[in-house]
Amino acid sequence: MSFTRTDQGDETTIQLSGALDGSSAPAFHQLADTLVAEGRHHITLDMSGLDQLDQPGVAAIMGLYKRTRQAGGDVRIAGIRDQPLAIFKLLRYDKLFDLG
Repeated sequence: MSFTRTDQGDETTIQLSGALDGSSAPAFHQLADTLVAEGRHHITLDMSGLDQLDQPGVAAIMGLYKRTRQAGGDVRIAGIRDQPLAIFKLLRYDKLFDLG
């Protein structure tokens, strides 16, 4: 997995590409720790370049979601497609997130 971070005002967009899985989830957790420590509470995950998502990746996303919500913020999902979208629908996260 690779990611690009863009901060604009109080909004942060993370563009993900590749696979968010067991081998890349620790890097995502580290990114989440950084975002929370910096007080970034309005986060958009652009998943248009994400090809694969598995359980550790889902857990990493949900960890960011929970920590951000506890701080009074929100996490939005954009551009989700293919296998990651199927996983989100299977887990009924399409009810939790506006997948637009």
